[in-house]
Amino acid sequence: MKGLLYGVRPEHWDAPDASNPLLMGLARTPMKLVDLDEPRPTRPGWVMAKTRLTGICGSEAKQVFMDFGEANADSPLANLFTFPTVLGHEVVGDVADVGPGVPGLEVGQRVVLNPWLSCAPRGIDPVCPSCEAGDYSLCWHFTEGPLAAGIHTGTCKDAPGGFADYFPAHHTMLFPVPDSVPDELAVFADPFAVSLHSVTRHPPPPGGRALVYGGGALGTTATAILRALYPDVEVMVVARFPAQAELARRLGATVVAPEPRDELIEQAAAWSGGVLQRVGEALPMAHPGGIDVVYDTIGKPETFEVGVRLLKARGTLVKSGVHGPGRWEYSPLYFKEITWVGSNAFGVEEIDGVRKHGIAHFLDLADQGMVDLEGMLTHTFRLEQWREAFTVLADQQTSGAIKVAFDFR
Repeated sequence: MKGLLYGVRPEHWDAPDASNPLLMGLARTPMKLVDLDEPRPTRPGWVMAKTRLTGICGSEAKQVFMDFGEANADSPLANLFTFPTVLGHEVVGDVADVGPGVPGLEVGQRVVLNPWLSCAPRGIDPVCPSCEAGDYSLCWHFTEGPLAAGIHTGTCKDAPGGFADYFPAHHTMLFPVPDSVPDELAVFADPFAVSLHSVTRHPPPPGGRALVYGGGALGTTATAILRALYPDVEVMVVARFPAQAELARRLGATVVAPEPRDELIEQAAAWSGGVLQRVGEALPMAHPGGIDVVYDTIGKPETFEVGVRLLKARGTLVKSGVHGPGRWEYSPLYFKEITWVGSNAFGVEEIDGVRKHGIAHFLDLADQGMVDLEGMLTHTFRLEQWREAFTVLADQQTSGAIKVAFDFR
C-alpha cells in the first residue's frame, strides 16, 4: 500500500515561496510517500480498516511544517512518540479485515477512529484509573504494553495512521457511522470531540459571553457546539482569515480580527461590556471584564495575553491549542484570579446528563441534524498530492482553506 511515512530522510522539494516559513518547513520535512506493508490484524482485538477520508489535524500540520516554536526542545512529551510512523488520526474508513476477539464490527462497516492508544488497545488489564473514568487521553500507560510508546494513532510506530491506504485499530477505537452522516461530516468527529471536551468540561454560564480564539477546525467546532448546546450564550470568534470569518458568522458568532491586538481588545471589550484600563503603551486590560470564558484554540503567548486581559474576574481561560512555550505578560492571570486550564483531547463526556464517548455524542448529534459544519471541509486531495495539500494550509489567506483532507475514495 501507499503511505506518507514521517521520520525519514526528506526528499528534495523547492518551496514556491521562500518568504513563507511554513513552506520552507515543508521543503525539509522528514516525510515522503513510500510503499508499505498492509497492517494485517495479528493482535487480539485489532482490525484493519481501509481509509476513505483523513483530515489533516492542526497539530499534524505544525509537525509537518516544523512550526512548534523555538522553545520546545525540552518538552517531556517527546518520550511519548516513536517514529517512523504514518500520521493521520482524523479518519473515516471501512472495516477491511477482522482479527481474533473482535466483537461488534463486520467487514465493510463504515467507521470513524478514536485514535487514543490507552489501556484497552495496549492490552493492559485492569485498566488504569483514568481509563476507568473514561479519561482516555490521560491514560497512565502510553509507553507500556505490546505497542511502542505513543499517545495516539500516528504518534506510535506500531499504530500508523490514516495518511495511508489502510490503518490498524483496536475494536474499541472504532465507532460505526450512521448511514445519514456523510463522510464529509463524519471526518470532523475527532476535532468536534476535542472541542466538546473543552466546552462541556468548562461551560459558559447561562446567558454568558464566550470568546473562541481561532477560526480553524477547533474554533469552528467550538462555535458550533456553543450554538447547539448553549443557545443563550453570546459568542465572539477571533478569526484570522476571511473564509474562517465567513463560516463563524454563518454559525451566528460576532467576528473580530486578531491584529492589531489593541483593536481586538477594544472591540471585544465594547462587545462584552468590559471597562478598559490603560497604562502607557501597554495593551489595555478590561477590569471589570465582560467575558466569562475564553476557548483558546491557538495556544500562543500573544493569544493568552489577550484572553486574560478580556476575561471577567475569576473567569476561565481554556487552552486546547497546541504550540511551543513562550514568554507572555500574565499579571492579569493572578490579579483577576483567572482559572487557566488545559484541555487535552476527549473521552467520555456528559451532555444533558447523558455520559458517553465524545465521538458517540458527535455521531448522535450529526444523525439528528444538530451539527452544522457545512463549508468547513474546503479542500480534498489525493495522497500523492500531499505537498499541494499542505501548501494550501501554508497560505490560508489566499487559498481559503479551513479543513483539508486526503480523499481515498
